[in-house]
Amino acid sequence: MLAKITVADFMTKRLVKLTQEMTGVAAIKKILDHKITGAPVFDEHDKIIGIFSEKDALKMVLEVAYNQSSAGNVTEYMTSEVVHVEAEMSIVDLAEKFEGSSVRSFPVYKDQELVGIISRTDVLRALVSTT
Repeated sequence: MLAKITVADFMTKRLVKLTQEMTGVAAIKKILDHKITGAPVFDEHDKIIGIFSEKDALKMVLEVAYNQSSAGNVTEYMTSEVVHVEAEMSIVDLAEKFEGSSVRSFPVYKDQELVGIISRTDVLRALVSTT
């Protein structure tokens, strides 16, 4: 039963978007306000250019603390290499992908278009929905 569930069935369709102009502090506030672990960063053409996660935020905090400097732009700390998943991927295959990765959420694409984001929590929701 679980193998028939796809990423599209449980992904979040309403994205919290960060922009390349945002400061790191503003990005942290946004992910905290929305109680999420990270969010995609977009350029001026609404194209995803990275992901800013809690881990990236911690990297920023440490850099600011050690260098006694101010926080920079979100693009200085985001993960630029965006790994995504396809909307029709099986939730079981996604669980395997999560297990082998430190990433906590993936952007979801369908026909080369960003359509959502899926997290580890969403995979757990899918598991509970089948019982």
